[in-house]
Amino acid sequence: MATFGTLSDRLTQALANLRGKGRLSAADVDGTVREIRRALLDADVNLEVVKRFTGTVRERALDADVNKALNPAQQVVQIVNEELVGILGGQQRRLEFAKQPPTVIMLAGLQGAGKTTLAGKLALWLENDGHTPLLVACDLQRPNAVQQLQIVGEQAGAAVFAPEPGNGVGNPVRVAKDAIKYARDKQHDVVIVDTAGRLGVDTDLMKQAADIRRAVDPDEVLFVLDAMIGQDAVATAKAFQEGVDFTGVVLTKLDGDARGGAALSVAGMTGRPIIFASTGEKLSDFEPFHPDRMASRILDLGDILTLIEQAQQAFDEDEAVELAQKLATATFTLEDFLKQMQQLRNMGSLKKMIGMLPGARGMREQLENFDEREIVRTEAIIQSMTKGERQNPKLLNGSRRLRIARGSGMTVTDVNQLVSRFEQAAKMMKTVARGGVPQVPGMGPIPGGGGRARPQQKKKAGSRSGNPAKRAAENAALAEGRAAGPQTAGGAGFGLTGGRGAPSQDDLAAMQKLLGR
Repeated sequence: MATFGTLSDRLTQALANLRGKGRLSAADVDGTVREIRRALLDADVNLEVVKRFTGTVRERALDADVNKALNPAQQVVQIVNEELVGILGGQQRRLEFAKQPPTVIMLAGLQGAGKTTLAGKLALWLENDGHTPLLVACDLQRPNAVQQLQIVGEQAGAAVFAPEPGNGVGNPVRVAKDAIKYARDKQHDVVIVDTAGRLGVDTDLMKQAADIRRAVDPDEVLFVLDAMIGQDAVATAKAFQEGVDFTGVVLTKLDGDARGGAALSVAGMTGRPIIFASTGEKLSDFEPFHPDRMASRILDLGDILTLIEQAQQAFDEDEAVELAQKLATATFTLEDFLKQMQQLRNMGSLKKMIGMLPGARGMREQLENFDEREIVRTEAIIQSMTKGERQNPKLLNGSRRLRIARGSGMTVTDVNQLVSRFEQAAKMMKTVARGGVPQVPGMGPIPGGGGRARPQQKKKAGSRSGNPAKRAAENAALAEGRAAGPQTAGGAGFGLTGGRGAPSQDDLAAMQKLLGR
């Protein structure tokens, strides 16, 4: 995530300095802890959290068991990872649903933190989980807040309860009460209450939020926190905790370029877990918060579990089985390729997905230069083809390729490059389907690959060269070696024939021909 970019670089660099050390001295540990402290402070992490974190890391890193380990550097990385998980909240905390519906979820936070947009994201996430959420417009002060919630609700496909026009008109406490009755009548099992925010913490905001809480008795009160506000996050969170009290935190704008100290401070300072994280502008850029996975991302250890979950949501299982069968029978077509690309796009940003792989920080420059619109261009080219052309690319002659280029807004060169790449991939798939080892263009066979690669056969001991001149030279050397005696008779060790007896008539004739006789 962009929010932790600089922090991740600093921490991974500090831990990389320990590699290659068979034993860690106190000076090594102190130097690493010092770099970690600087990285956390530069990321706007709360000072008290930094002191507690670095103190625990140093104490555990100097433990005798660490120095006895085969790889002390890996032990320190594990310690830092475990402590990061601890300050991020430890175990994952899930939403708690009411035994008797509807479950009431109240959103609170400062203006600009993204509460209204987050209400739509949460509604979409709940819908995908099989719930029927109802959005309630209780932000009646901010201009056009009610209209914004209605638009977000429409985008998420969720119902919106908005009896008041807003813009300073209406009683938010009465709207919240009426929403509970409406949800029961319309059989909505979750009610999401969007409350008003202010540019700063004030008594009016706290009193209104506290009144709504007393009126609806919510099952969850989620404090929506902008991850980009740095040190102010702790003060704001404590003020809301004292004035309203909340059961969990939702971090927004984790895709920003801020230093991210809020995420590492709020859980440790308030004792309230982070439940969700908003990672982009789209309604689908929303996910449950896993402290262990977030710590792994920060330390560039990857987040494979989240990547697998996103793939399972985006890819159809039946189509995956069908694709596997086509790969096994070497019948993969451009139409299948198009379906796979469309499912890949459903997973979201490719940059984010690649960023979840271990060691992705080393590919930062390639990721930044990667243009995700290339997938859209490729889709346009394939969609400009007829069904027959997708099934059989051999039909693509010059006139067809020109038509496809014009229809997709691309050039003939782009079409040619796509077809060429697909043909190379199809050839590799066919090789694998037959049990062979695929050859990567410019690299030859893949090393270590299985299959029926033909091994190089050793030359038989008694074989002769097919070239008469070379064969005559071999026999002459052999005869010379035998005449020299056993001390020099090592011709066979250099690939020359040995143990065959005197040269044959054919050999002598070849030698005479070579000498011009």
